[in-house]
Amino acid sequence: MNGKLDPHDTRIANAWETLKAQYDNGDSLIPESNRLAFADPEFLLRRETRGIRIQLEMLKPDLAQNEHGIEHTVVIFGSARFRSEEVSHLQLMKARAGGNETEIAQAETLVRNARFYEQARALAHNITKYSENKTNGRKLFICTGGGPGIMEAANRGAQEAGGISVGLNIALPHEQSPNPYITPDLSFKFHYFAMRKMHFMMRAKALVAFPGGFGTLDELFETLTLVQCKKSKPVPIVLFGTNYWKRLFNPQVLVEEGVISEQDLDLFTYVDNIDDAWNFIRTFYEL
Repeated sequence: MNGKLDPHDTRIANAWETLKAQYDNGDSLIPESNRLAFADPEFLLRRETRGIRIQLEMLKPDLAQNEHGIEHTVVIFGSARFRSEEVSHLQLMKARAGGNETEIAQAETLVRNARFYEQARALAHNITKYSENKTNGRKLFICTGGGPGIMEAANRGAQEAGGISVGLNIALPHEQSPNPYITPDLSFKFHYFAMRKMHFMMRAKALVAFPGGFGTLDELFETLTLVQCKKSKPVPIVLFGTNYWKRLFNPQVLVEEGVISEQDLDLFTYVDNIDDAWNFIRTFYEL
């Protein structure tokens, strides 16, 4: 028994056909009491059923990862705006041809940061290759936020190494589509940021933060807080790109002001190349 419902159950088929017909016609779904509760979005989207929705966002990715034997992950996150070197250089050529100075400056920044895309891609490739013949207890899978940029690079590296990887996407007002390199059965979409971040940490054996914006900072500080407060076991936390992180974040100020302890600075490390990142993780676990 795998716990799945029979897909040929006519009740499920009828419920699906009702929903699909309404969607295809662009109609609002009319409230109807005589509809199976799990197939009734009018009911599931009520304020009172929020707890059920949260539970479903907990269960769906957890069950799917269990079925794929995913116990341990290396979470890689960073800017969704970075692009590969190839795409970045093409964009710069296009900007220069157009002659717009603002667009040229933006494209030059994109080219400068393309190395992070390629490094995330290479790191994920190396970790996936290392794990290729490992048993579950020692096997590491790549997990990302499922979107473009650094997330895409990491999923891409895992795919190019012949492995599977996880993408934990989030529904945003401006749709964030899953990148094409996530293993299809492991591409999840969340409504609740809190549940998404919980899934990041549930299987994380290490976190590698590449340069990024507010979302990257949110995920990084969430992780640091959980480890500092011993809500999560200690894991290697790697800040990739020393110059970027030290310009952005000066934790020594926090020590000087007495708001964190000196030993809290040991919760993370800075690196500038994939070998140092991977060696830090391997040393931590004596791999």
